Formats: sequence, C-alpha cells, structure tokens
Amino acid sequence: MTADALPVPNQPPLRDAELAEHLAILIAGSPTVMRVLTTVRELGLPDWRLFSGAIYQTVWNALTDRDADHGIKDYDIGYFDPDTGWDAEDRVIKRAAAAFDAPLSGKVEVRNQARVHLWFEEKFGEPYPPVACTDDALTRFVCPAFAVGVRLEDDDVLTVSAPFGLGDLFTMRLRRNPTRIISDAAFGRVTGSAKARWPELEIV
Repeated sequence: MTADALPVPNQPPLRDAELAEHLAILIAGSPTVMRVLTTVRELGLPDWRLFSGAIYQTVWNALTDRDADHGIKDYDIGYFDPDTGWDAEDRVIKRAAAAFDAPLSGKVEVRNQARVHLWFEEKFGEPYPPVACTDDALTRFVCPAFAVGVRLEDDDVLTVSAPFGLGDLFTMRLRRNPTRIISDAAFGRVTGSAKARWPELEIV
C-alpha cells in the first residue's frame, strides 16, 4: 500500500469523490476481494454489487494495518432480478458457488434484492418494503459505514455506491442509519460484533 492510499490525519476531511479513489486503491490491494469481483463479473448478474463486510472490513484492515482478510466472514453479493421466484434465485446461488473453489465457495453469498422483502420480516422481525434496485438496498443497512457497494465494470473501473457518503467508513464511526428505525438490541449486536474485531471503532 502506498502512503497516498489513505487519508492524512489532522487534515480537512476528504470529499466523497476523493474517498472513492482511496477505496478503489484499497480494494485493488486485496487479492481475495479482487478475486470475488472478477469472478462475479463473469457471471453476468443484473445490477450486481459486492457490499457489506467485505468492503468496510477491507478498509478498516488497511486503516489499522491488519491483514487484508482479517475478520471477513463472508462476501455478500446483491443483484436485482424482477423474477422473485425462489427457483430463479436458487439457480444463481448454485452458479455462484460453482464458480469459486473452497473456501470461497462457502463464503460468497448471493441474494436477489428483489426478493428480500419476502423473507426479511419473518427472519429479523421488522418490515422491509420492496426495493427498486440493488443500490436501494444499501439505504437499509444498520449503519452508514456499512452502506457501501462496489462493482467491477467491464473496463476494470470500480464503481462505488454509498448513499450516506464515505466519511463514516474512513473515520471508523458506527452510528444508526438515520432513515431506519433500529432497536437498541439489534444495533448493539451488530456494532458489538464489529468492535470485538476492530477495537478502534467509535460507536455513536
């Protein structure tokens, strides 16, 4: 990693466009994340993103000088297919699993974001209105720092979606999603798990 890959402490906050460039550098520096991105790109899934822990945890590992794969339990892929039938999603899940060797075959989790509202409330106990695209799903994440998705385009450019910006991600700050009602128990469970692996996190 080069010295200019990270924000400089005690300097004015960087704009999101600049932080997106830093994010692309850090993602490119993770062989595992790049393997996931290049493999999923070959699957040709509609409106796909890699998001959740594989993104924000890669950044935190770089900021804290940890191994690039430290603490990353899985690699969440969201895509959007108007066909909300389980059979269609199951075929995609199986294709994705077959595209990876172990251990990644068991860590890459692919989900059709058009179907999440069908099972979310039963599993997590709170309503989840349908979303219109994969990027909409990012607005439902527990913390703004988590709400970052990336896609490796055909020209090898990494595009970034971050509806709440990238400031919380790079300052390692966890606060509640301002657009979602989150119980204290759910917020504490999610942030506590993260802080156990990255003690440097600030929980607001």
